[in-house]
Amino acid sequence: MSKTVPVGVSARHIHLTQEHVEALFGPGYQLTEFKPLSQPGQFAANEQVAVIGTKGKFDKVRILGPVRPQSQLEVSRTDAFSLGVKAPVRESGHIEGTPGITIKGPAGEIELETGVIVAARHIHFHTSEAEAWGIADKQMLKVRLGGERGLVLENVLARVSDNFKLDMHIDTDEANAAGANNGDIAEIVD
Repeated sequence: MSKTVPVGVSARHIHLTQEHVEALFGPGYQLTEFKPLSQPGQFAANEQVAVIGTKGKFDKVRILGPVRPQSQLEVSRTDAFSLGVKAPVRESGHIEGTPGITIKGPAGEIELETGVIVAARHIHFHTSEAEAWGIADKQMLKVRLGGERGLVLENVLARVSDNFKLDMHIDTDEANAAGANNGDIAEIVD
């Protein structure tokens, strides 16, 4: 049985707490939806911020909603280098010991003490799909990624939940290396 997965290319983005949203946009501010994302209930917000590192700055970094329990900036290795930040590869939400960054919004600026990561490449599985394919949460997989310069990615993290929809997330560096795009199909080979 072929185990194919749609590919989503994840550009730099930020997740914020409600407290940080209000510090950047004003008291009581609520994020507004620009477009839905592949995972149920998640969206790209209309709101954007600037992120400022020791070497560089990115304007118009999209906020992803809804708000989270902790703020986190997800960048590619190339982005991290451009900002002057040594961002480790981590599963989303695991920010202990990571570097911080300055974030500037229209109403204020904040200093994150931690939270800058290169997100680990991963596949979201609904529990039923994972069970049918014999895949466990946190299992590391090998995936063949098509594209003009197709390649095989190792250490692809399986994330399993009743709240997930089948989708693989890679960053722009990985997509560019393979010549892959949003909507391409990848195949789990191990």
